[in-house]
Amino acid sequence: MQPQDKIAGKIVVASQHYPPDPSTTAAIMAEIACRLAAEHEVVVLSGSPGALPAAQIGPDKPRVIAVKNRMPGKAALVRRATTELLFALRIFFALMRQLRRGDVVLTVTAPFMLPYMVAAAAWLKRARSALILHDLFPDVLVVSGLLKPGSIVARAMRAANALMFRALTAVITIGRDAEAPLLSYSGMTRNKIRFIPNWATLVPAMRPATPDNPFREGLAARYIVGLSGNLGFTHDPEIVFEAARLLKDEPDIHFLLSGWGIGFERLKQLQADANLSNVSFVARVEDAELEAFLASANLWIIPYRKDVAGVSVPSRFYNLLAVGRPVVLVSEPEAEAALTVVENGLGWVVTPGRADQLADAIRKASCADDGALAARAVKAAAKFDRTTAMNAYAALIDELLRNPDLREQR
Repeated sequence: MQPQDKIAGKIVVASQHYPPDPSTTAAIMAEIACRLAAEHEVVVLSGSPGALPAAQIGPDKPRVIAVKNRMPGKAALVRRATTELLFALRIFFALMRQLRRGDVVLTVTAPFMLPYMVAAAAWLKRARSALILHDLFPDVLVVSGLLKPGSIVARAMRAANALMFRALTAVITIGRDAEAPLLSYSGMTRNKIRFIPNWATLVPAMRPATPDNPFREGLAARYIVGLSGNLGFTHDPEIVFEAARLLKDEPDIHFLLSGWGIGFERLKQLQADANLSNVSFVARVEDAELEAFLASANLWIIPYRKDVAGVSVPSRFYNLLAVGRPVVLVSEPEAEAALTVVENGLGWVVTPGRADQLADAIRKASCADDGALAARAVKAAAKFDRTTAMNAYAALIDELLRNPDLREQR
């Protein structure tokens, strides 16, 4: 698009996580912001202070404004909730200063108060608003056991959601399974929903699990089962450990675990008590070593609790496919990742809470045709392309800038 073809109005991206923060959400939001900045004025309200990477600086790059944000450890739930609320309020006031009529503001669902503030500020300033739905609250808190489904807090959050979804111009889902729970809200209509899946950050290609891989050093087992990434409230660490216990007498199979979050702390506690010989831990792997680490295992596990369909999508899923690895997904069959696994023949889907099924799937995987599974995984990963996703975001933003209300188009 030439400069004279630029559409009037600017884009404001509001995100707690943005470079130099190393999280997946930060990387995703930076990719989107930089793509949009090639064609529009983009301002980022970031909760991640610090120097930006060189690739994020220069002409046709977003202008980043740091918003005060101090986050305590994940275990400090009350303090964390307080600081997240304060951050969301600061974003609200920053948006009231930045937004003009006709602008578009783009945000995500974490922290959970952020989208409410964004929707309110956009409504007051007569701007358009779009939410990237990574997690659906209060459903995430209900699934994790932190909230009762019929509690006053859960009901209040659902009431607030109805107002928020009515005010939002668009909701971007990264999983097809999110449409049904969204449409249960009276303020949501189908034509507001756009499905734009996440993408693999690694180039899809065959990568054999070779003995000289540094992460396989000291492991005698032929078949390595991996677990990687953030294990939060929606994940089930116990099912992974119980499957390892069920397979402890099978010397060909070994579990290699690396990541962070409360789920990994729980796994470490379980291992400290049981000391299983077929379980090893690796410190959190940096981005520079991610490709080698993902290629070190023959199979990867993604362990969700029950009732997570439509609530959360695993962010690392597409990179597991990109390195040519099958997956065992602990999930309901209607979840986005489960649909992708079944549709493309990429591995196994097992019932949440059934460690015996998980152990059986791992046994089957260890005897399966690795070559055929790897080829299908790489082919599937190629469908989830960064350029395709970025073009979809750019098209939606152009649509929002041109049309005040998506509901008028259908």
